[in-house]
Amino acid sequence: MDSSGWALEMLGMLVYVGAWLCALATTILPQWLTMSTALLPVESYELGLWETCVVQDIGGMECRAYDSLLGLSGDLKLARLLMCASLVVGAVGMLVAVPGLHLVHSCGDGGGSRTKRTLIVTGGLLGIISGVLCLIPVSYMAHLAVVHFFDDKVPDVVPRWEFGDALFCGWAGGFLLMVAGLLLVSSCWCSTVEPSPALQRRYQVMNTDVTFRKRSEYV
Repeated sequence: MDSSGWALEMLGMLVYVGAWLCALATTILPQWLTMSTALLPVESYELGLWETCVVQDIGGMECRAYDSLLGLSGDLKLARLLMCASLVVGAVGMLVAVPGLHLVHSCGDGGGSRTKRTLIVTGGLLGIISGVLCLIPVSYMAHLAVVHFFDDKVPDVVPRWEFGDALFCGWAGGFLLMVAGLLLVSSCWCSTVEPSPALQRRYQVMNTDVTFRKRSEYV
């Protein structure tokens, strides 16, 4: 592998790890949606996948986990499922891609380079899938917040949910997961393709034949 392929490979893995951590933080953080009321400006509310929180201006914060899974709305259930699937797929992709790195020495024979490229491409594709799975629930929850915010049927005095920090973290994580996957797949295109042993033997026979003919013509 040349220097450009090695650089793309290492950059892809670094972005992969950072993006996966962003997706993990998005799943854990309760700031998916936030709401503050004009009647009680000293308090604001935060909605997450696992709990709801009340934040006070003086610095206090009290969170309460959801009592029952069956009592959750379908939107939260779907967001939970897709975010957990994104984390699992991303972790599997990293575990698959690590043995294919150029820095990890292969214990196999001549087919080791082809196996490494296969592992890198598989890990990159899993990273792209993980990024898509992360972007879907984040974008869907943002879409619901926008729809409810501009709903004409809701009076203006009624407080509305707005974007939380977790949504922006999720967008960054999902986008970077896709970028990391593309970098890993692109690194394989920069690797030098080694000819197979059968093709090498064929070239050797052809070169020997040409050399023998030249000597015969000279004599």
